Amino acid sequence: MLTSERKALILSLLRRDGRVIAKALSQELGLSEDTIRRDLRDLAAEGLLQRVHGGALPTSLAMADMRERWRVAPDSKDAVARAAAKMVLPGQVVILDGGTTAVRMARYLPSNLRATVVTHSPSVAVELGAHEGISVELIGGRLFKHSVVTVGATAMEMIARIRADAFYMGVTGVHPEMGLTTGDGEEATIKRALSRQAAETIVLASREKLGAVSPFLVMGLGEADSLVIEPGAPGELLTAYRAAGLAIIEG
Repeated sequence: MLTSERKALILSLLRRDGRVIAKALSQELGLSEDTIRRDLRDLAAEGLLQRVHGGALPTSLAMADMRERWRVAPDSKDAVARAAAKMVLPGQVVILDGGTTAVRMARYLPSNLRATVVTHSPSVAVELGAHEGISVELIGGRLFKHSVVTVGATAMEMIARIRADAFYMGVTGVHPEMGLTTGDGEEATIKRALSRQAAETIVLASREKLGAVSPFLVMGLGEADSLVIEPGAPGELLTAYRAAGLAIIEG
């Protein structure tokens, strides 16, 4: 089997099974584990999968930069954003994360809602600039341009002074075993800090994030409270998410 054929097979198995086990695949193909691991390394370097101990898992399309992410699963993100926007209650103080789903959620907040939104996303703040009933608290810091959110010591200091009713968190991967993940370690740290300052953490998960994994762990599934998804997610994933203690809200 040619290298290109092996790699195509690996990606096909990932789409079908949601994982690849290096040892099992090497035995099935009559090849060494080193050969399979080399293929996995090459595919990981191309951003096509996420290597884990013993094999690989699907990587998230949400790892792309903001411009590209606006083109990924827009209908799914709209469904999630609309459902999450309905959850915000009058008078609440809520933290809204960065990302394309969070910006959509800000857009769908009811026009008569009176609440306070705390965010480290300039894009979210601008989206809410014309909303008469919402007070916006923008967290400062160094701009992480990939996700257009603030990070760093200044952001952490401001976050420590927040007490919120809920944190609507964006991630790039939601996996039953690997938990909630994202593509940057510093951004993962900020998300954990925001979660600690909220009474409830609600994860916004469009379809391309379900079952996917990114390099940096934000937290385990059991550390969040709810997962907002669009209808039609695979039943086995929903069973695993509920087993971890997550309430599932379908948009």
